[in-house]
Amino acid sequence: MTESPISQALAAARTRLRRVRSAVARCWSHPRLKWPKRVVATLVGCLVLSLLAAGITLRLNYAGDPEPGTRTRGRDAVWLGHAWVDGRKGDAELAALARRIRGTGIRDLYVHTGPLDHDGTLSAKRYPRAGWLLKAVHRELPGVRVQAWLGDVLATEGPTGLRLTDPRSRAQVVRSARQVLDAGFDGVHFDLEPLHSGDRDYLTLLDGLHALTRARRAPLSVAAHQIDPLPALHSVAGFLFNHPKWWSQAFFGQVARRVDQIAVMSYDTSMPLESLYGGYVAQQTELALEATPPGTDLLMGLPGYHTNNWGRHAWAETVTAAVRGTRLGLGREDRRRKRFGVALYVDFAATDADWTAYREDWGARDTG
Repeated sequence: MTESPISQALAAARTRLRRVRSAVARCWSHPRLKWPKRVVATLVGCLVLSLLAAGITLRLNYAGDPEPGTRTRGRDAVWLGHAWVDGRKGDAELAALARRIRGTGIRDLYVHTGPLDHDGTLSAKRYPRAGWLLKAVHRELPGVRVQAWLGDVLATEGPTGLRLTDPRSRAQVVRSARQVLDAGFDGVHFDLEPLHSGDRDYLTLLDGLHALTRARRAPLSVAAHQIDPLPALHSVAGFLFNHPKWWSQAFFGQVARRVDQIAVMSYDTSMPLESLYGGYVAQQTELALEATPPGTDLLMGLPGYHTNNWGRHAWAETVTAAVRGTRLGLGREDRRRKRFGVALYVDFAATDADWTAYREDWGARDTG
């Protein structure tokens, strides 16, 4: 009987695999590789033990019950998409959003108003319906602030993007912030990525922005990278991958001291299990609380979106786990802190279940 083409391909693949294994085995058993082999085996063993220890630690971080009183302080936020200012959403959608927000601790709406151009400029054509939104929110949700969410890709890991090293670009970013405040926004929220730990030009930009917003009595808010879960991990990631995902705790504190509000993007963690993700958020909450001064609002991000890729697993990164991890971290580090909240990302992807988890586990205001 003649084998099918699929069977023949599988047989050929098995033959090639056996040859590769034999070649590797011969190289590995060579006498000259005895010492390097021990070194590699030791490094691999250390890596496995480190990962195992880290997993156990995160799982233990997720254990126990949240402390009483670790619920909303009325300083929460939600990121909103660009459709709110370009005309795609109207009165009906705003009424639905208002129903979700009423009775919760949400005080700030980060409304995507950019992106900035790579020279720091912002075209007013990108937010033609901002006036309608501002009036409608202030009418329907008294006390809720509407912040212009501005951002851009930074030229830190590629040839194109906003260059914070250029003082002219930094000055233009400040002018763009003044532009949206002149348009009536209550504050400005910046998300510039990828932003490497220790970036002095970013700190200089924040100094200029805060001088503007302080004079206008408007909040300056930023989205922040996660903090090193292990000492100097951002340096290791930068050396190996040219993408230092995390910030040092010291740099996080430097940023937090220059703003009125800092929101940790505590998602896209690659955690494979909900318990590990929740433990990671608990750890991030504690680290952020340690570094954030009492006069700055600290918000922990909630993953209200459901994409799956190598950096995120939707079955693990849930709003429920993030809220529980946040409460655990808050209770252990500073359960009486008032300038603290959570921020849901993002309105156009969040499901009813995400909103319910936020409201029931954290965000419902006590009306009694």
